[in-house]
Amino acid sequence: MEIAIKKNQSFRLSIGLIEKLKQLAKRQNRSLNNYVETVLLDAAFHEPNDITLAAMKEAESEKLKNEPPLDMSSIEAMEKSMGL
Repeated sequence: MEIAIKKNQSFRLSIGLIEKLKQLAKRQNRSLNNYVETVLLDAAFHEPNDITLAAMKEAESEKLKNEPPLDMSSIEAMEKSMGL
């Protein structure tokens, strides 16, 4: 098993952003450091696949502008509003 070598780094972030990150970390039962590292790793190393890229282009093109809005109040409500 390879052990990652880590280095301390300092960033200046707004208080509001730090508080939001702390809330999100707490929801996942993670430390703030672990949560931020996980989010940054995902952003840095996970590129969207071709299907996701096509969906992003479709959304940007406003082809879906006349579609009814999705109900995002819960997963079940979202699936229902998508016809699933």
